[in-house]
Amino acid sequence: MALATEIRKKIKSLPEGKTFGYDDLRIAKNDYTTVAKALERLKNQGVIKKLSKGVFYKPEKTVFGELKPDYSELLRPYLFENGKRVAYETGTSLYNRLGLTTQMAFRTKIASRKKRININRENLKADAVKSYAEVTDSNYEILGLLDAFKDIKTIPDCSIAQAIKRLSSIVNKINDKQTKSFIKYALMYPPRARALAGAVLENLGTTPKGIEQLKESLNPLTTIKLGVNKGELPNQSNWYIE
Repeated sequence: MALATEIRKKIKSLPEGKTFGYDDLRIAKNDYTTVAKALERLKNQGVIKKLSKGVFYKPEKTVFGELKPDYSELLRPYLFENGKRVAYETGTSLYNRLGLTTQMAFRTKIASRKKRININRENLKADAVKSYAEVTDSNYEILGLLDAFKDIKTIPDCSIAQAIKRLSSIVNKINDKQTKSFIKYALMYPPRARALAGAVLENLGTTPKGIEQLKESLNPLTTIKLGVNKGELPNQSNWYIE
């Protein structure tokens, strides 16, 4: 009874529309059976709703009825494991938020190093892709940015020139710590992403520590064909880009 009361209090403190699972309630695993029964009672009482196995939410009540969580909240449980981030959203939906395209994705992509995350539930549909590094809360935004560098030729409704301009603007705003992380993880990406990352950093007039590693990681006999001209990226030849 004490545990059931504790669970009710914790759920009461959660905001409406927020998804949660057993990890969010910070309950010991040996109490999961008791927790499951308590959650089932709360669900039957209409206090919470079940989203999927082990995932619930407090419905937001409005004059128009109960609302489901928004898209980001619906996706959130799939991006974490045991309270730690293991995946992130990428692809067209991310590039839309980065200002690279106005198009929306019917299916999003979820990148993870540890597991394949495919979702096909009502309005939430996603396909698994492999991330280039283990995903954490401190690096997932940088990894998403580097994905855009990698996919620059295939971002819908966005020319290479437009993408370079927008990506340069984003990189120009990241701090020194983020720049260090940007270079560190860029080295794990394919040559196209490494070359373009280095060229953008250099073209911004910065020479951060580690940029020489990006240059050394490239094969001078291999040309990166992006179809850009010097007006769009004046230092492109320094990075073997055409």
